[in-house]
Amino acid sequence: MESKNFFDDVYDVVRQIPVGRVTSYGSIAKFLGSKLSARMVGWAMNACHGMPDVPAHRVVNRNGILSGKHFFGSPTAMQELLEREGIGVENDKIKNFKNVYWDPSAELL
Repeated sequence: MESKNFFDDVYDVVRQIPVGRVTSYGSIAKFLGSKLSARMVGWAMNACHGMPDVPAHRVVNRNGILSGKHFFGSPTAMQELLEREGIGVENDKIKNFKNVYWDPSAELL
């Protein structure tokens, strides 16, 4: 996968997360061959606001917690976007996380 930089690679992966599914910062980093770069994936998600084709709300931490919710304009915006896609959220955590988790390493070949 050739692109301009790491952030562009992250965005390419995030664009492929299906509606109604979520993945983690670490899973994206691992897929991109930088398994220790989960924080850098988080920085990429923070930097992509204003890019409507990058569904950043579908990226959560490894425990299914909406750790990036403060970057969505309001404290409930990330949860609202996920719930519109049929993903349950309770106390800032994805319900049935294992069932809606999408692993790019398994899904993208």
